[in-house]
Amino acid sequence: MKTFDYVVVGSGLAGLTFALKAADRGTVAIVTKKSRADSNTAWAQGGIACVTSSEDSIAIHVRDTLVAGDGLCDEEVVRAIVSEGPERIAELVALGMHFDERIAANGRREIDLGREGGHSKRRILHARDATGFEIEKVLLGVVEAHPNITVLEKHMAVDLITTGKLGYAMQDSCVGLYVLDETTGDVETLRTDVTVLGTGGCGRVYLYTTNPEIATGDGVAMAWRAGAAITNMEFMQFHPTCLYHPKEKSFLITEAVRGEGGILIDDKGRRFMENYDERLELAPRDIVARAIDSEMKRTGKPCVFLDISHKPKEFIRGRFPTIYETCLGLGIDITSQPIPVVPAAHYQCGGIKTNLSGETTVRGLYAVGEVASTGLHGANRLASNSLLEALVMAHRAEAKASRNHHRQQIEVFLPEWLPGKVQDVDEMVVIYHNWDEIRRLMWDYVGIVRTDKRLQRAATRLRNLQTEIQEFYWNFKITADLLELRNLATTASLIVDCAISRKESRGLHYTLDYPRHGDAKFLRDTVIRRF
Repeated sequence: MKTFDYVVVGSGLAGLTFALKAADRGTVAIVTKKSRADSNTAWAQGGIACVTSSEDSIAIHVRDTLVAGDGLCDEEVVRAIVSEGPERIAELVALGMHFDERIAANGRREIDLGREGGHSKRRILHARDATGFEIEKVLLGVVEAHPNITVLEKHMAVDLITTGKLGYAMQDSCVGLYVLDETTGDVETLRTDVTVLGTGGCGRVYLYTTNPEIATGDGVAMAWRAGAAITNMEFMQFHPTCLYHPKEKSFLITEAVRGEGGILIDDKGRRFMENYDERLELAPRDIVARAIDSEMKRTGKPCVFLDISHKPKEFIRGRFPTIYETCLGLGIDITSQPIPVVPAAHYQCGGIKTNLSGETTVRGLYAVGEVASTGLHGANRLASNSLLEALVMAHRAEAKASRNHHRQQIEVFLPEWLPGKVQDVDEMVVIYHNWDEIRRLMWDYVGIVRTDKRLQRAATRLRNLQTEIQEFYWNFKITADLLELRNLATTASLIVDCAISRKESRGLHYTLDYPRHGDAKFLRDTVIRRF
């Protein structure tokens, strides 16, 4: 058994920020199932939404967030995160992060602020079109130099260990976790009084997604099995513009392209957003994604097009170098051609229910970043609020966890992992088949537009799949692939169960059976918990 003051699962912005702050107070282990640089953060192109301009204000940013959230944001949470953003950004800059700048009319250099859908002002701080990658690089550099931080790469969390599972007669608390060493195949026991889940989202539960391969809902699934409350999983955000190309099925075309004047057109070159929303291409993501889905179904075409070729070539290449080079390598010159795009699963707006200190309903267990549901996003995330939330909530969670840590230490004995008489997985095809089936049924039945019948079909099949997968889990030696499949099936079921319970259309949850907002009883979070 290895003991640490803090264990952080995940190496994205939220997890790394927590780890850096906690490392000044005690020993920290960062558990990451691939390399330390693999995270959803590293794939974030757009930037961080934060009030830094005299033309903007906290009140306006709060209003924009509430409008996008379609009635389900917690205003206290929104105000706290938006208000604390500038201070957290300043800390990031002090660590070495550089955001793009421009020369103002008065000749001075200032932050070059972008604009994205749902924002009424320019407030997106960015580093070209690779903001997340640059942030990750800065934080990892500091983490690697800190003597109190141990990074466990190629280690995948298996399950949380709680006092309830161990049979202790006390308030149920998380006291550690089992972790698979993917290199040796051994399962290690990590003992800690502070476990932080910063595992990102679950985009890989869908067939088409902008997320990296690691986004398999691990944190939500583990927290569910540990008895934590899960909320609002029906609100899965589909990014309107994922590159449509057979060789690049997960490449995001950032919302900033539309923020800088990109327009959506059909295969005839006709602009269509004017038929759906007066804000045109800068409408919130749920509206734009449904508009594109509607156009594709109306025309029978496999995609629509995003065109920014009317902008100067030098501007396009300078502002969007990653997108320009990637598309050019596929034979698409975005300075002279429109980009074929389709919606794809992008961001999990629900997750593990937390308070404003990142605390879950299980003592000693915290959740930060996309895996958590704080109340900021409501029924639909405002673009680029996610990295802001990760920064602020990691800071708040660490402050609370460190205050609690020294007065709430628990004396327990953690048993070693007992593998039993299991055998090596004999047919990987079973895992791959189930993985593929889950992603296809979620795309077909639980996508941008839903119906009760589709949701019930998905629920029935997922129950059967979970039974098959659980049997496989107990009879064979665990692998990372098997653990991901198990978590994927659990997360998919949570999404479906939440969606079935919401008999209305709100934000990202749109159902043909209930196309309008419901009555007041639906103006609340969907909260589910395993007892």
